[in-house]
Amino acid sequence: MVRFLVRRVALMLVTLLAISVLIFAITQVLPGDVATAILGQQATPEDLATLRAKLGLDQPAAVRYVEWLGGIVHGDLGTSLRMGVPVGTLILQRLERSLVLAGFAFCLGVPVAILLGVIAGTLRDRIPDHLISVATLISVSVPEFVTGAVLIVVFASWLHLLPPSSLIDPGAGLFASLRFLVLPSLTLMLVMLAHTARMTRASMIEVLGSNYIRTAILKGLPWHEVIVRHALRNALLPTITVVAMNVGWLIGGLVVVESVFSYPGLGRLLIEAIQSRDAPLLQAIALLVAASYALANLLADILYAQLNPRIRYS
Repeated sequence: MVRFLVRRVALMLVTLLAISVLIFAITQVLPGDVATAILGQQATPEDLATLRAKLGLDQPAAVRYVEWLGGIVHGDLGTSLRMGVPVGTLILQRLERSLVLAGFAFCLGVPVAILLGVIAGTLRDRIPDHLISVATLISVSVPEFVTGAVLIVVFASWLHLLPPSSLIDPGAGLFASLRFLVLPSLTLMLVMLAHTARMTRASMIEVLGSNYIRTAILKGLPWHEVIVRHALRNALLPTITVVAMNVGWLIGGLVVVESVFSYPGLGRLLIEAIQSRDAPLLQAIALLVAASYALANLLADILYAQLNPRIRYS
């Protein structure tokens, strides 16, 4: 197991290195000029040249990449070109809010999705299965911004139960902020729930047709024990991959949801960085999203071994 972890961590670092090259290259070809975005269209060529030199934009791209990568290795993500503050500070402030939103959606969505998948799988081709399958198919087919808009219309405009946006007062407590998190969390949860529930259903149908399940039934074990102790344990193996991918998606997919609900999280910070051509901030957020995907997949591999004793990593 230790050798496996060492290999996977090494592979993850190589992957992130390759992704960092792509991220840096993409930010260099973005349209627009950072100096012009900061000083405005009326700035003189001399002022623009001075600002570019101050920001290090006059250096070759290879030199700037090496300096950026060296700073990341030492824990320095650079300085925001637009706000002039450390990128790490900005990301930590927004990441905390995004993690609250993503954690809320994840902790509610995963158990509900697995439960729906188990119900649909055990009651295959019955009314509950058809209802769950249609609902999850609709949920996975509709984009997040459409789902969010529908929820705003229903719960904010028609029923007046929840606020249409998530502009939270910085001084508000946790319980006072919960009502602002319901609609964006529900939007995230519906998309994640659909993927996970459909995978759990397919896995349950496959596992319930296995010989060892028939043996457990013939031994006279109670049906709930067959489902929980024998079928669900093995059916969760493919589901873990989907859940792990959803962990990374929750960080990256917050961009759309936070924009719809005006939530001051990491997603909106990414949009602001793109609009202002703030390359250091944009690069750091993109690399953070990539790292979250890589860590989630590593965690999924470890959980595979815990749920299935037959899987051994050497």
